[in-house]
Amino acid sequence: MLTRLPRKVVLPALLAGLVIIAGCASTGKIAPQDKISDPASLDIGSAIRDANNDAHWPDARWWQAYNDPKLNQWIDTANQGSPSLAIAQARVREALSSAGVARSALSPQINGTMSIQHKHRPDNEFYGPGPLNNQNTWNNTGAIALDYHLDLWGKDKNSAERALDVAHATAADARAAQIELDTNIVRTYIGMSRDYALLDIAQSTFSQQQQILALAQRRLAGGIGTQLDVSQAETPLPEYERQIESIQESIALEKNQLAALAGKGPGSGESIARPALALDGPDGLPTALRFELVGHRPDIVAARWTVAAQARGIDVAKANFYPDTDLMASLGGYAAAGPLFQFLKSASGSWTGGPAMSLPIFDGGRLRSELGAQSASFDVAVSQYNETIVEALKDISDSVITLRSLQSQDADTQRSVASATRSYNLAKEGFRRGLTDYVNVLVAQTQLLQARQGLAKIQAARLEAHASLTEALGGGLDDPTNGPNDSTLAPSRHISPLSNLPLPGKSKTD
Repeated sequence: MLTRLPRKVVLPALLAGLVIIAGCASTGKIAPQDKISDPASLDIGSAIRDANNDAHWPDARWWQAYNDPKLNQWIDTANQGSPSLAIAQARVREALSSAGVARSALSPQINGTMSIQHKHRPDNEFYGPGPLNNQNTWNNTGAIALDYHLDLWGKDKNSAERALDVAHATAADARAAQIELDTNIVRTYIGMSRDYALLDIAQSTFSQQQQILALAQRRLAGGIGTQLDVSQAETPLPEYERQIESIQESIALEKNQLAALAGKGPGSGESIARPALALDGPDGLPTALRFELVGHRPDIVAARWTVAAQARGIDVAKANFYPDTDLMASLGGYAAAGPLFQFLKSASGSWTGGPAMSLPIFDGGRLRSELGAQSASFDVAVSQYNETIVEALKDISDSVITLRSLQSQDADTQRSVASATRSYNLAKEGFRRGLTDYVNVLVAQTQLLQARQGLAKIQAARLEAHASLTEALGGGLDDPTNGPNDSTLAPSRHISPLSNLPLPGKSKTD
């Protein structure tokens, strides 16, 4: 049996419904315009496709492949004392704290206030005769207030998730900072190893030139040489001494750089011994370079978390178009000119309770602008993610191309050194016997010097290219499964541009 609701109930309910509907401002069909590219649709190029079958995914402590305990120890020291890492870690803690602040909005807020004042009433004409004249009284208040935001549209929930996504992105940035630190130490250490090799070559060449000068002087004394031969043999010596000094300067600067990267003073770098690098392992890519592995690169992970955070920002902006409702209640007491605990008695108490609603009735222009700005920020994050994927593949391909080229250059330069060594020995022996002049010795010596320097530089470049490839692959993992999983990274699914979000390793048909 249907019963008629009284008019005094129907009219307020109808009015409340109309007010709520009117309070929902129009979004003006504002939505993101960009979309995330499917990494599987990108052509990775022949360099990556022709991966070395003997190569393996880099280990998390990939620098140990250089077989230099001093390098391992210095990187461990830097990871403990680097100011740049300390800054990155502090930013992670800051972001996590901000996420905690945002999450606190999901819980009821209970606040208490209390004021206790002991007051002396003066004896003057203002009060006149009466009970308060020249008396000490208590003016006390106390209240407990409850405020609970009914998150009907998910505003608080999405704000908390957005803050947590930002914290995840910050943590990924911290991992990127660590990889950058490790790689910079390795590169500087390799540079120091190269300079020590160049120093050996320069000192050896200087010693050779001194022997040639002595030979020229003996030839002159024996009557088979000329003063010109002696002068020509003396001329290169100052330049070789300058080269030795320049290389020693570079080594000292590299030690300072290593000390700074580790967060130490220059004096700590002075004790760094000569590197003894020997790369253990093939240069190349893992047998299967899957996108889900490339997706473990910290910059890609950070970009994905940023997309998720911006998607939740859209949810927050959309929630602002709907009414906000809070449940509020308070309980307290007030007493003036009474005993100390008068305000705690029921006769002095009061309470309030009920919902409070705010409606965006004439605020549509501002809200649409905020939604438009948030949608644009989402588009920026998506484009940056797409760009990061493209740059990651470029970095890997560049490193592979460089490694292959340096392998060929290394073999060519070793043949050049062998040939130049033979030419120099023949020219030197011919000059000693008086069969040729010093010009041939000078030409052969210059060719040998250039070939040996070229070989030292190419061998160092191969070591550095290996570091660059490891960095391009994301710095290695303890276990590939330690990376972020799809369910954690999935942005808000009810935002249409993200409903088919492709993640590295997942195509749209998966």
